[in-house]
Amino acid sequence: MNARRALQIFVDADACPVKDEAVKVAERHGLVVTFVSNGGLRPSRDPMIRNVVVSKGADAADDWIVENAVENDVAITADVPLAARLVPNGVHVLGPTGRPFTPESIGMAVAMRDLRQHLRETGEDRGFNRSFTPRDRSEFLSALDRVVRRALNASASG
Repeated sequence: MNARRALQIFVDADACPVKDEAVKVAERHGLVVTFVSNGGLRPSRDPMIRNVVVSKGADAADDWIVENAVENDVAITADVPLAARLVPNGVHVLGPTGRPFTPESIGMAVAMRDLRQHLRETGEDRGFNRSFTPRDRSEFLSALDRVVRRALNASASG
């Protein structure tokens, strides 16, 4: 009989603005949170916080997350192509603003990302991102808590 491992939260940590919020929700639910990055992570003595530093390759962090996240884990990323790789595997994926990537929404998210990239390349869009606000942080906290509860329920019944 295969023993299932406990649900985990994976964070695509390079330039992630909600690391502290991810830790707060993970602590509330007693979950391990794994920060995956190309470097620059602050070490933690907390055994529930793991830091994984991958090679400097373009998609090394993404590849590591895809290889290690399993059905009903939670992933936090603003990287739409990474989300598109995780969603079909049953991973609950959330952007740093609290926007979920779901089987129903991932196709449109990929199309919009590709459109924006095309507009930047043609000079139609300068690619400025709006600043991250306290409201974004609050919405992310609420959304992550909801997603973790949903994942825990799905994991318990599966």
